[in-house]
Amino acid sequence: MKLSAFVKQKRSTTGLTQPELAEKAGVGLRFLRELEQGKETLRLDKVNQVLNLFGYEIGPVKSEHPATNNQQPGNEKS
Repeated sequence: MKLSAFVKQKRSTTGLTQPELAEKAGVGLRFLRELEQGKETLRLDKVNQVLNLFGYEIGPVKSEHPATNNQQPGNEKS
């Protein structure tokens, strides 16, 4: 289930409107609407403010590949 659908479903089952949930979570109504519409770039701390009301929390996804310093072999600085 996508995060947007999960939040919308939880809000509906608790009988909250978007403005009520935004106020209870301490986030703006615009943020909550973007969350429920599936916007891909949202602040994780604010997402968790909403999820915490339902007893949930998410964290960053770790990559399988370690971060690099963008240097290609043979391009080392001397």
